[in-house]
Amino acid sequence: MMGFKAGIFTVAMLAIVLSSPATAQKTKSPPAPVSPALPPSPAPAPAPHHVDLADLLSVAGPFHTFLDYLQKTNVIETFQNQANNTKEGITIFVPKDSAFAALKKTTFANLTQDQLKSLILYHAFPKYYSLAEFNKLSTLNPVTTFAGSQYTLNITYNMGTIDVKSMWSNPKISSSVYSTRPVAVYEVNKVLLPMQIFKSDPPLAPAPAPAPDAKASDVAPSPTSGKAASAKAKAEEKNSSYQVGVSIVNYLVLAVSGGLMLLW
Repeated sequence: MMGFKAGIFTVAMLAIVLSSPATAQKTKSPPAPVSPALPPSPAPAPAPHHVDLADLLSVAGPFHTFLDYLQKTNVIETFQNQANNTKEGITIFVPKDSAFAALKKTTFANLTQDQLKSLILYHAFPKYYSLAEFNKLSTLNPVTTFAGSQYTLNITYNMGTIDVKSMWSNPKISSSVYSTRPVAVYEVNKVLLPMQIFKSDPPLAPAPAPAPDAKASDVAPSPTSGKAASAKAKAEEKNSSYQVGVSIVNYLVLAVSGGLMLLW
């Protein structure tokens, strides 16, 4: 009897132990691991803005002559590729139409296609420079241009005034046409003329002919008109004398007639 009670007591104690929270936790299966939250995908970077150099030069300026040479030599493609596809960027010096007109027409007409191409490439640096960077750039003279290591320019910076000196010309940067990395376009008042192409200083265009002077007939009377005026003056003088004489005769006639009437 005592053994039976001991068995029941043992079973009861096992039931209590198994039903306790600690035992239940140990026997309970572990929860499934929580997957970490992934960060949201970043938005795609905006496409870079490319400046169309031909469009820019066609509306600014006038830079029609320089743009025409850019397109004839296909240098426009070289410059555009440098602007669009490199980290260095590009700096272009663009002469106005009046700068080309100041030189004799044969200056460019006698150049070969290769010389003309080198001349246009000579008007650019294969790197972007803001106006503020020209101060430091002037300490690195001579500066190599797009035309090659033999085609260099000397930069001078004096209190904001920037000169871009070639062998036969020393133009100034007169204004900034466009300057946002990676493209800088600056207006210059003269054409850059390297000694590798021009062995001597190219001649200037002839000065325009002066306006014709006023005709002599417009400012002084001709001999014929002088004679006519003299004859007219004499005729008027004669007519005046005649009128005075007639007036005297009439007066005398009236006086005599009055005297006769008194005697009568």
